Parts: sequence; C-alpha cells; structure tokens
Amino acid sequence: MKQIALLYRHCIVLLCTVLCIITANAQTDHDAIMLNKNQWCNGFNYEHAQWKNYWEGTLKRDNENIGTFTSHAVMYMSAYGITNNLNILAGLPYIWNHTSAGTLHKMHGLQDASVALKWKPWSVTCGKSKLSLFAVAGISTPTSNYTADFLPLAIGFHSTNVTGRAMVDYQAGKFFTTASAAYIMRSNTTIDRNAYYTDHLIYSNKVDMPNAASYMLSAGLRSKYLIAEAMISNLTTLGGFDIHRNDMPFPSNRMNMTNIGAHVKYTLPFYTHIELTADGGYTIKGRNVGQATNFGFGAYYIFNFKKKTSEPATHS
Repeated sequence: MKQIALLYRHCIVLLCTVLCIITANAQTDHDAIMLNKNQWCNGFNYEHAQWKNYWEGTLKRDNENIGTFTSHAVMYMSAYGITNNLNILAGLPYIWNHTSAGTLHKMHGLQDASVALKWKPWSVTCGKSKLSLFAVAGISTPTSNYTADFLPLAIGFHSTNVTGRAMVDYQAGKFFTTASAAYIMRSNTTIDRNAYYTDHLIYSNKVDMPNAASYMLSAGLRSKYLIAEAMISNLTTLGGFDIHRNDMPFPSNRMNMTNIGAHVKYTLPFYTHIELTADGGYTIKGRNVGQATNFGFGAYYIFNFKKKTSEPATHS
C-alpha cells in the first residue's frame, strides 16, 4: 500500500502542485496569460486521473489489492486583474478518490485553498515578436481536517506550501513557447500515530516533508480566440526515500515524475466573456508514483468592470 500512496500523490500533484501544476483553467500560475485591469474571471474545472501501474522506487509494477486507482476533482478558480501586469489567483478543489479492488475505503472532501500573485515585470516587442518575463508567488493550505496518512486514498498531505515560480515567454506571430521553473517549500505534516519508520525509527507524530522543484516547457498556437499547446513537465522531490518493497505508503516518500500533455482554451468570438478549456496528460516516467492518464475540462466567465469591449478578456 505504501507504493499506492505515492501514486496517489502523483494525482494530487497533477491536480494541484501548489494547486498549480496541471489544472486547466482560463488562467494559471504557469502560463503567460494575464487578465486586463479590473477584469474578474470565475469558473469551475473538472479533472479525472487514473492509474493501474506504478513505480515502487524504480520498479514498475501493479497491485491486485488496489486494482485501478481513480481520482475526480472539481476545482473552483478565480482570478482578478489588479493591473494589466499584476493578477491575483485563487482556487479550491473538492476531491474524490477510490480504488477498484481491495478493502481500502474511498475518501473525499475539500482539499487545499490556494492564492497566488502573478506579475509581469518586463516585456519587449520587436516587429511581430514579443519576449516577456513573469514572476509568481503562491501559497496553499488545508481547508479541512482530512487524513494525510492514508495513501493513496488520502486527498492530500495536509501541509502548507509556499511556491516561487519564474517564467519566460516568447511569441512570434501566432506561435509561442513558454518555459518555467518553480521551487515548492512544504511545511511539516501531522499524522495520527506517535512513531513511524523512514530509513530509521522516529518517535514523533510530526513528519518532515521534503521540498520540491517543478519545471515546465510548452509550445503551441496563441491567437485572438484560441490557445492550443503541447507541454512537458517534471516534478522532483528534493529528499525523501523510496517505497519499501510491499510496504505501506508514507507522506514523505521521494516522488519524481515526468508528464506530457496538451491544453486548449477557446474564447467564444460572439461572446468573449466565456472561455472553455480542455486538457489531457500522461506520465511517461516516474519514481514512487503512478503511471496516470488524466483529462479535464472547464468553463469560465469573465466580468469586465471597465468599459464594454468585444476583445478577449486575457492577453499575453
């Protein structure tokens, strides 16, 4: 079961990596899209993730006592344009997790609320090309008293995360590429037992959660009403230990993964207040995580507190 936990954590990262890694919505902390001043975006996104095989350390395997792990998440997302170059983002997911075999009971509930500031301090335009730099600072923290030490069914790790992200975006005509790197600091978490074993016995209910780093590269088409992109992302846990053979999972295990995916956002040309999104992804390489397939879709409405306009509400 320990392996399972880590696998599950993979799904959590997909859904939230500081609530930031593969959620598809009108604006995220890892894209080069900004709301204009006094515009307010609200909407919901649904994400589905599933895996049967996972890596126990570097050994790829399955587990008939678990069968297939499935996670569903509905996330409320909100973003507001403080200025054209400074936005604030917030989100809160509700998650359901279950397995198709074995005796582990399903779990569900509100997970971690997140808030982030996204700033575009510099950009330069030359002809039809544009180069921009972004900085993002975010924090997420649990909103319910869910159990962290019941992986993979637990809906999260019940730790507070602080994330810093740097991003560069280059657009030439309708084509663009965006690269970003982030560092995630995670607080300790508390479990419902007084001793546990990592690579040695620890008499405590406090677990030191390792920090993590994430990287993402995306490229695609960005036009007035349509954004379509392919991406590759990596999450590396900076510490922790491998799942012990056939052992129980534990929150502070090492977890590394590389994912590929695609994302599409479409703004209705006849009513630019509405944006629709769709995304999908697959884990191609991992360590102590599940080989998950995920997909999602979302719908968002943008309120404009400035003068009415027929232009799309977001810009790069």
